[in-house]
Amino acid sequence: MSSHLDYEINKELGECYLFMGELDKAESYYQKAASSNGVHPDPYLGLATIAVQRGDLNQALAMYQKADDIASSDKSMVGIALVSAQQGQETKAFELYMKALAINPENIVALFGLVQVSHVLGRTAEAIAPLAQYLELSPGKSEVRYALSGCLATCGRTDEAKAHLRTLLEMDPANASATELLAQL
Repeated sequence: MSSHLDYEINKELGECYLFMGELDKAESYYQKAASSNGVHPDPYLGLATIAVQRGDLNQALAMYQKADDIASSDKSMVGIALVSAQQGQETKAFELYMKALAINPENIVALFGLVQVSHVLGRTAEAIAPLAQYLELSPGKSEVRYALSGCLATCGRTDEAKAHLRTLLEMDPANASATELLAQL
């Protein structure tokens, strides 16, 4: 059997056990995958996810960093950003979310992470462009339109915020959050 096949099987088994919540088995298969066929980022992303679920942020950060060193991607950057934000490094997280969105503007985890840290840092205005870009690609995503409305309102761009909320309510008339925010504005 080729080492590439070993790698694929171990990675798949790691993913299955992770999905089932069996962290020890998942970890074992991801470690086997990481030590077989060359160097791939996926097993390290899996090991990072396990570390996050166990609450071991330092281990998670090390695994995301290792994945990023092998092949930098929006996934590895978002992982590093999430851990950084939880460790109180919002500026580092902000920069990484922006980089991840430059690679993949539809990375929803990066987008909502960016909105969160931009509010903390008082940099809400900088989250507007990535949110608007996402909506150009997926105009029906009401959570994104709501987040954009909130950012616009925070920046004093009330008329634009109201317009987005009205569009959102046309698509999703039962959206209580949007109704409430529109009433406040």
